[in-house]
Amino acid sequence: MLTQFPHTFLRIFSATMDTIKPRSTLSKTFHKVLPFKKSTKSLSNNGFCLLLPHDNKFKNSDHGSDSHRYFNKHSVDDAHLRHRAAMEAFVAKLFATISSLKAAYAELQAAQFPYNGEAVQCADQGVVDELKAISDMKRSFLKKQIDSSPPHVTLLLSEIKEQQSLMKMYEITMNKMEREIKSKDFEISSLKNKLVEADSNNKSIEIKLNSSGCFPIFDNVNLSQLTPTNFIDVLHYTLRSIRNFVKLLVRDMGNAHWDIDAAVRAIAPNIVFPKSSYRCFAFESYVTREIFEGFNDDDEEEDHVQMFNQFKKMKSLSTSQLLKENPRSAFGKFTRSKYMRLVHPKMEASLYGNLSQRKTLNTWQFPETAFFGSFSEMARRVWVLRCLAAAFEKQVSVFQVRKGSRFSEVYMESVTDEAFSGGGGELRVAFTVVPGFKIGETVVQSQVYVPPVARR
Repeated sequence: MLTQFPHTFLRIFSATMDTIKPRSTLSKTFHKVLPFKKSTKSLSNNGFCLLLPHDNKFKNSDHGSDSHRYFNKHSVDDAHLRHRAAMEAFVAKLFATISSLKAAYAELQAAQFPYNGEAVQCADQGVVDELKAISDMKRSFLKKQIDSSPPHVTLLLSEIKEQQSLMKMYEITMNKMEREIKSKDFEISSLKNKLVEADSNNKSIEIKLNSSGCFPIFDNVNLSQLTPTNFIDVLHYTLRSIRNFVKLLVRDMGNAHWDIDAAVRAIAPNIVFPKSSYRCFAFESYVTREIFEGFNDDDEEEDHVQMFNQFKKMKSLSTSQLLKENPRSAFGKFTRSKYMRLVHPKMEASLYGNLSQRKTLNTWQFPETAFFGSFSEMARRVWVLRCLAAAFEKQVSVFQVRKGSRFSEVYMESVTDEAFSGGGGELRVAFTVVPGFKIGETVVQSQVYVPPVARR
């Protein structure tokens, strides 16, 4: 819809219409399309005037002033928003560059441990580049020459750069942790090898002590020089083999899924053990009771010199060597009879699934198993102790302490200290762990288990 026309167009239009006859077809057409009215003041003598609608009248001066203020205000707001967006993009770019500097420095540190010359140079150049970039940004900020790139593009690039720096940091940390893991694995492997080597050495030493028959003392001791102290030394030597056998026996019971508590109750019923480790005393009591049974039951008086010579010979020979030389010797018979008495057939079948060791012994041969090897070494040391006891001119006897006996420090030694820490109450013996010995008037204390007294 036409609302305004320039004056020039009105003149041209009026002149044109002046040349047209009022009744012509073109004139009628224009009269139908455009509503013309006569003006009291015509622009020409015979022209027409196009009248504007009354509701579209406005003052040109007022409209121009408002429009100018409107555009000026929006121009100022747009400039402020552009400046703010540019500053936000600049700060984001600065932080992204700092993150890159941090990643480059971390990469430089990682390249030094372990040292890698090429990687150090590369990382060092990366640190220098990032420092130069920060310096350039500082200079452009002071000169107010902020990057002219679109802010949203700068923000996206800064975000990408910061994420790349984080990924590099994670990669450096991951590589460092992988190196530490490899170092720890190597250290663990080295310690395991040392442990295996130490165990092997310990086992070798233990085998030498337990099976070689070597007993370093008494090489220069004569029969007339024997004292109760010599007997006590050999007794301790014997007890080490007994405890080794007990450990092996309990371990095999556990492997065979025995009820250890039930086995302990069968040996020492109604006895309280404050610690589970004390249960081994019950098994040690059973073994020592059987192995020392008949220790000094001899019908004939034995020759002291002969027994001392036998002691010196047997302490220097291995168990297997003694049994192979003469299976039916006194020691061979002692070993065989003690095994048959101490290891019940049901026990052997339960522990090892068969009776092959017992069957081998029945043929006067000796099994070559770890269990029988430990047992025969224990038997050899008990026999050596027996030979030494028979070499004394004074009578050597063994004694057991009855259950419920009052504890006496003269004849007894407790295997635990807990009974004495309770305070109050009379101490009573639960069972004998290791029997005691008398050498003439000298007493070698028996080792007993004394349960703690309940406080009232």
